[in-house]
Amino acid sequence: MSAPRLRTTPLPGIGVQYDLVTREQGHLSVVAHRDGTRTVNVYRTDDPDSCAQSLRLTGAEAGSLIDALKPSHHSASLLYTTDLGLIAERIEVAAASRWNGRLLGDTRMRTETGASIVAVLRRAEAIPSPAPDFRLAGGDTLIVIGTREGVDAAASILGRE
Repeated sequence: MSAPRLRTTPLPGIGVQYDLVTREQGHLSVVAHRDGTRTVNVYRTDDPDSCAQSLRLTGAEAGSLIDALKPSHHSASLLYTTDLGLIAERIEVAAASRWNGRLLGDTRMRTETGASIVAVLRRAEAIPSPAPDFRLAGGDTLIVIGTREGVDAAASILGRE
């Protein structure tokens, strides 16, 4: 089987267009706009220059689609998985969470679950290796690494009201 044919075309002032022709001669393109949105276009097989369908996706929707297309897809929050049985996943702290405003160490996350919080995403900032005295806030996204069971237990702890 030959490698997929992917062509990249810069679109000045707009972004980049990626065109893929499948082994069955299907043609689709993705326009990566500078504002983070994506447009997915599917072209007619009888007229490869005629667009049959076009979908505009937000950055988050495009991320969900990427997650769904990965062979290791388990959830929209799954970031990474290994053959060692470890996964990295995003877990959000809700504004109404009992942990909003409390210290990370109060969760006893590693002790209770064996999972580790390796980073916190807050607005446009990433805080690597947060210490136990790090104060959580509603809307924080925690990057948690551990076994599937450990990460699920961490999500359960963080979801408690």
